[in-house]
Amino acid sequence: MSEINHATLGITGMTCAACSSRIEKTLNKMDGVEAQVNLTTEKATVDYDSEKTSIEDITKKIENAGYGVLIEKTELDVFGMTCAACSNRIEKVLNKQEGVKLATVNLTTETASIEYNPGLTDTKALIEKIKNVGYDAKPKAEAAEKQTHKEKEIKNMKTKLVVSAVLSVPLLLTMLVHLFNLTIPDIFMNPWFQFALATPVQFIIGWQFYVGAFKNLKNGGANMDVLVALGTSAAYFYSLFEAFKTIGNPEYMPHLYFETSAVLITLILFGKYLEARAKSQTTNALSSLLNLQAKEARIIRNGQEIMIPVEEVVVGDWLVVKPGEKIPVDGIVIKGRTSVDESMITGESIPIEKDVDATVIGSTINKNGSIQMEATKVGKDTALASIVKIVEDAQGSKAPIQRLADVISGYFVPIVVGIAILTFIAWIVFVEPGQFEPALVAAIAVLVIACPCALGLATPTSIMVGTGKAAENGILFKGGEHLERTHQLEAIVLDKTGTITKGKPEVTNFTGDEEALQLLASAEKGSEHPLAEAIVAYATEHDIDLFEVDSFNAIPGQGIEAMISNNTILVGNRKLMQECQIEVGGAEQEVVDYEVDGKTAMLIAINGEYRGIVAVADTIKETAPQAIRELKEQGLEVIMLTGDNERTAQAIAKQVGINQVIAQVLPEEKADKVKEIQVKGKKVAMVGDGVNDAPALAIADIGIAIGTGTDVAIEAADVTILGGELLLIPKAIKISHMTIRNIRQNLFWAFGYNIAGIPVAAIGLLAPWIAGAAMALSSVSVVSNSLRLKRVKL
Repeated sequence: MSEINHATLGITGMTCAACSSRIEKTLNKMDGVEAQVNLTTEKATVDYDSEKTSIEDITKKIENAGYGVLIEKTELDVFGMTCAACSNRIEKVLNKQEGVKLATVNLTTETASIEYNPGLTDTKALIEKIKNVGYDAKPKAEAAEKQTHKEKEIKNMKTKLVVSAVLSVPLLLTMLVHLFNLTIPDIFMNPWFQFALATPVQFIIGWQFYVGAFKNLKNGGANMDVLVALGTSAAYFYSLFEAFKTIGNPEYMPHLYFETSAVLITLILFGKYLEARAKSQTTNALSSLLNLQAKEARIIRNGQEIMIPVEEVVVGDWLVVKPGEKIPVDGIVIKGRTSVDESMITGESIPIEKDVDATVIGSTINKNGSIQMEATKVGKDTALASIVKIVEDAQGSKAPIQRLADVISGYFVPIVVGIAILTFIAWIVFVEPGQFEPALVAAIAVLVIACPCALGLATPTSIMVGTGKAAENGILFKGGEHLERTHQLEAIVLDKTGTITKGKPEVTNFTGDEEALQLLASAEKGSEHPLAEAIVAYATEHDIDLFEVDSFNAIPGQGIEAMISNNTILVGNRKLMQECQIEVGGAEQEVVDYEVDGKTAMLIAINGEYRGIVAVADTIKETAPQAIRELKEQGLEVIMLTGDNERTAQAIAKQVGINQVIAQVLPEEKADKVKEIQVKGKKVAMVGDGVNDAPALAIADIGIAIGTGTDVAIEAADVTILGGELLLIPKAIKISHMTIRNIRQNLFWAFGYNIAGIPVAAIGLLAPWIAGAAMALSSVSVVSNSLRLKRVKL
């Protein structure tokens, strides 16, 4: 008998009753589906036959009709994971949960990131699902709270380690007696004394391994806990069996392995403790960012200045910021003048002058003037909070290179248990027939040396340190996949204005009298074009009073026409002058000369008579030539994209060392130009800062937004360069290369360790305690190798 399921889906994109009616009809045409769509609540109530269709099919139908199904995202802290098999197990279970679109579990950060349909499941159900497979979870805590929790956890691990070590050292001495013929008190060799020391280690300190193993096996999985519990239990219970043989038979010399089980647990705890400490260092970059936040704000309430926690500031509040203080939140200056050190956000070491109406960024430092400001963004909306969120998301994401390790880790433990059983059989049947002990020791060594921890840590630890290092340098990767793809780039397209150039044109040359300048600037005052702003600014600098404009007309592709005090002013290119039959004499060659130098030159005519030329240039950024040179040294093909004419574009390109130029490109054509390069089979990055760059940034293999640009560009990009410093682009590519190389090193050693370690243990060349030490230190070595990225120079 088929089962009828019920679901409530949130629908996005509906604008009228026709929309809801269309969706309803579309769904009801599906076999086994009955649906009602409510425009007011923007929800679809669906009953469906699970044998005939699925919620995924229903979702696809809605999307194909041109609407969206509401998807929410939640972040959970996950507790109890010990190796990659744990994170893989949780990830698989979550992704099978109805309503979950995508779930990723990160072993290093101990978090789960889940995209789900709120009509089919919720956070409570997701947490319950994680608990059902033997772990624990709760909504993601604030970074400070999580840091406190981690510190307590590390302290608890240290206490367990110390107790375990104190109980295990006497047992270790008995091992050394056999190896080096040492003399120790007879009590140490007593089987019941060893039993008394080993039992608390096995069943109190090591109880966590039994709990973890039971929960995993109960749910059809297997992880590191299974290997540890099997290996140590075999050694412990065989020793206990041997100890019982001495009862009533004092002459019997028992073969004890209590030291093996206790020392193994101690070494594994030691490795986990070192690993936890090392992992905590991978989050230093995030902690540093959080520490930048201001703690208090001086706010004006009822005409009085009072100090309040920064969390209590709301949008619209007026604040006072004195010299030397941190600006509490994002806002605008409403009174006063100062300079602000924005280096922590933009990387720009020179303080930025701030006057009335200027934008200020929370957590930057007010240098030398007292100001009043109005809060415009607070809490999670501030620039710093956005940066922290991007870094958190990047550190919690998975890079594609991790997939291989995830697949192997999922099958690893059952395979190892199988190898251990075969090893035991091979020894007891072929190597030393009928000898139980050597077979047991070899099997235990196989179980203990093979642990997927190092595999699980190889990628996420490098991603965490790499993205953290990048963030410290003003480079924000939005995810591990973007960090990985960046190292594959072959070509990089740079938008000219605001990227290679400063984006603020300046008048470089003016030929004409004061009257011509006065009328020119007055006419341009009516235009919003950046070149017009540069001309007005030039006139203001020369103390020129401007007239009111009687009429103004922009002539597309040619220039402007204005009427001022019965004077007709024309400003534009040669085509405009030719059409208006104005003789400019030798000025045409002068215009060409300016354009060769990379300047935009405009001819000026008043009342039908030529009166001069104004040349405007958008000056290049000081570090642009060096940045382009470094990109070329990295083997990248560098291309400049601009709407300028070919002559001006080539002049700018020559100044910065770019050989390939795509000129006279309309804003809407930028994405097409990027696509043309991709069609040639090249991995392309697009660098831009404007709204019109957003489509090109989105279509590129890697979109790199200049942080001084628009929010739209930054939103569309995969990487954000804070502050507009072009030298950060080759640094971003360098950190990508170094991180991927680091991941490959980690994976090589993790795979190599297991490939080499298992056969060595199987042929009996590794004592179990040495295998345990090697297993524990393998994870530590992977994390330590990742931490080397913190010390690299970009």
